[in-house]
Amino acid sequence: MPTALITGASTGIGRELAQIAAANNYDVVLTARTAQSLQSTATTIERTTARNPHIFPIDLAQPNAAQTLFADITRAGLTLDVLINNAGFGLLGKFADLPEAAQMEMIQLNIGALTQLTRLALPGMIERRTGYILNIASTAAFQPGPLMAIYYASKAYVVSFSEALHNEVKGTGVSVCCLCPGATRTEFQKRAAMEGTRLFDGSHVMSAQEVAQIGWDAMLQGKHLVVAGRLNAALAFFTRFAPRQMAAGIARALQEK
Repeated sequence: MPTALITGASTGIGRELAQIAAANNYDVVLTARTAQSLQSTATTIERTTARNPHIFPIDLAQPNAAQTLFADITRAGLTLDVLINNAGFGLLGKFADLPEAAQMEMIQLNIGALTQLTRLALPGMIERRTGYILNIASTAAFQPGPLMAIYYASKAYVVSFSEALHNEVKGTGVSVCCLCPGATRTEFQKRAAMEGTRLFDGSHVMSAQEVAQIGWDAMLQGKHLVVAGRLNAALAFFTRFAPRQMAAGIARALQEK
């Protein structure tokens, strides 16, 4: 039975992706910071699909956590056919004002853990000539993001990294895809202190389930990049033609309370 690892699987898009993977006959490996939240996801999957997920609670924002996780998965006798790098978080505020430690953890989680898990999983996939990697970025990747400078920059890295790998693995039987959601109803905005901002106020906010399904389908189709939702895709397209500081100003206006 093929196996899929989903990081950040306790809530939101990660939780939905875990359920989709299980429903599609994948043996799912779930990881997030807290065992209790993971167990909730696992219980739902067990009830709806009759599968028994593997749970590995770990905080991937900590150095070497990705390596520890991969070693634990390997010791459990599991071979990854799908890697979904979903874990990540943002913080609203000026770079000079936000806590330094929290911002460094954001870089470690959004970039470091994603990169290391990909490096650990990819060689085996290439050797077996089969595998999928889905990296979750954001429409934030397409412009500078005042008041969320590191978050936006980290997602730009994920897009660039994923597209480069998609090219590198051509002909190997492995596919690398990047999903870019826009505003989505998850726990993200609460942790980022973005409740009450214009970005999350309106009918354009998508559900985690529909975003997850778009990403899963794009991954299986071998796409290199997909933006969730027509409006988000249009905005991401037109952003490339706007002056960079104009785009930065728009992003700031959407994030101010």
